Amino acid sequence: MCGRYAASRRPEDLAGVFEVEKWEPEETLAPDWNVAPTKEVYAILERPVKDADDQRPVRQLRALKWGLVPSWAKSPEGGARMINARAETVHEKPSFRRPFVSRRCILPADGYYEWVTGSGERELEVEGKKKRPRKQPYFVTPADGSVFAMAGLYEFWRDRTLPDDHPQAWWVTCSVITTEAEKGPLGVAPADGPRSLSDIHPRMPLMLTPDRWDAWLDPSRTDLEELRTLLVPPPEGLMRAYAVTTAVSNVRNNGPELLEELAAPEEGTLF
Repeated sequence: MCGRYAASRRPEDLAGVFEVEKWEPEETLAPDWNVAPTKEVYAILERPVKDADDQRPVRQLRALKWGLVPSWAKSPEGGARMINARAETVHEKPSFRRPFVSRRCILPADGYYEWVTGSGERELEVEGKKKRPRKQPYFVTPADGSVFAMAGLYEFWRDRTLPDDHPQAWWVTCSVITTEAEKGPLGVAPADGPRSLSDIHPRMPLMLTPDRWDAWLDPSRTDLEELRTLLVPPPEGLMRAYAVTTAVSNVRNNGPELLEELAAPEEGTLF
């Protein structure tokens, strides 16, 4: 899954990497080293510019709310539960199948956080014998330092309680597509810790390599079977993972220190 990630790159840098044609300075977001559900996040998408004479799709950098609210939802309250969409079923789930066909985006990140689940943790909780052990967070990021391009979906939701000209009448929300975690060796593995992403968690965000960006963002591509071929995970060995401070577990903590690599997992945590 993807429940927390880091996104600290400047919009002008992202615009260069993804060949963005349009972004609004007023949508600039502050660097965020602890992105949590319901926060605003950057997304790369292609769609016509509102009220423009030329209605061709334009590649844009937009600020969206993380947690997809389906267009047919009566309220936005369930958005916080729609932060992830499974690659295996995204084409058939009612909340995701329409945006999968026509509203795909890329969610740029430095990398994502995942917490190791110890093998005996559930047993301890069931037995109630010991206090639940703390989990060790790891930061997963491209080994070459490039932008982590997560496959995403976005959707529009209209708040019918507000007039058309109200600035909050329309919500634009998004979700991260996840896939089965890689079982092969990490590109760079910690000296003491997991050897593969699947050692950390069974799921991971679907990373799109640059050769798939254009096809993924192209709204004219609507053939379901063709789109499903884009959900194939990238080659193994592109990622590195390392232990970071448990301070990241508290969403109120936010700063570049959260990405600092620990020499070893913190005392009292699990691997």
